[in-house]
Amino acid sequence: MQVLEARPPPATLYERIGGKAAIDSLIDEFYGRVLADPGLAPYFSRTSMESLRRMQREFFAAALDGPVQYTGRPIIHAHQHLKIRLVDLQAFVGHLFETLRRYDLKEQECYDIICRLNLYTNDVVSAGTGIVG
Repeated sequence: MQVLEARPPPATLYERIGGKAAIDSLIDEFYGRVLADPGLAPYFSRTSMESLRRMQREFFAAALDGPVQYTGRPIIHAHQHLKIRLVDLQAFVGHLFETLRRYDLKEQECYDIICRLNLYTNDVVSAGTGIVG
């Protein structure tokens, strides 16, 4: 009789990216890029970046199957008033992809992370024309 060895479950995206320390570092680097982008920075002019970073750490960890539950407002409620355009979300995701490339991830894993976050596109993008002064 052949004995089957139990295989450990596959690592989550959260574990493959490096867990909490990597998420913390990723969020800091990512928002450094986003805030340096003149097209995106106005979206954050009235935002507590400390609070946003904390919520984004939770959101990313939960979205990547980490041992964290997102406790922030529903994504649509947090973004609807900003009137975010699709082109701006695309720039935002571009900065994320460039940030992810600095981690020890396969290209497919980077795409997997982007795909997880793209599930929220309709909740983030408005029919509006961007920030209204």
